[in-house]
Amino acid sequence: MSLDGKIADAQGGAARFSSAADLAHLEAQVAAADGVLFGGGTLRAYGTTLSVRDLDLLAQRQQRRQPEQPIQIVWSPSGNLDPQLRYFQQPVPRGLLTTAAAAPRWVQSGLFDTVWPISEGRTQPWDWPWILAQFNAAGIETLALLGGGGLAAELLRCGCVHEIFITVCPLILGGIAAPTPVEGKGFLTAAAPRLQLLSHRVVEGEVFLHYRVCSTSARGDNFLYPGE
Repeated sequence: MSLDGKIADAQGGAARFSSAADLAHLEAQVAAADGVLFGGGTLRAYGTTLSVRDLDLLAQRQQRRQPEQPIQIVWSPSGNLDPQLRYFQQPVPRGLLTTAAAAPRWVQSGLFDTVWPISEGRTQPWDWPWILAQFNAAGIETLALLGGGGLAAELLRCGCVHEIFITVCPLILGGIAAPTPVEGKGFLTAAAPRLQLLSHRVVEGEVFLHYRVCSTSARGDNFLYPGE
């Protein structure tokens, strides 16, 4: 994010302002996970997902007896995704988390290796503890959340985020319309998730922060992002 806490500029496009060191750091986190989760808006902004390409990281996955690539799961309640996105040509396993109404056409398309159709009773609001249990049953024990801010807010509100990695980049974007790492209604101070700093380092002006989420008293009611 920028120094003033923005993950994109006011136009909301892909964030291209971090360094090669930050991209390598992100790839390492992706390589450590069994699966990656991101929202439909993030996929539309980038058109692709981050696969593991570093040979050492691939070797480490092999040593851990993980598949070569983590499954790349997009959360899209609307199911409104462009099948021409380069994501659908990348050599990665793909997953879709969507509503039961939006799922059938994607199941028929064959573009996703796994589709999780979630019934209406578990989408208002989204029942993330139950959904993550379904992922776990499918062998996804560690999950990396890559955005966007609405999805991060949902999972934080449900107490489902355990660690947070933030890279602070040396620029200021400003703008009330520019997105932040956590969108949605926000938290009152008394209900805000509390963090413990585990590590920090500086690489050529960027600050790499790693936190543990200690606790949250936040509530998940009326916290929906139907447009994804």
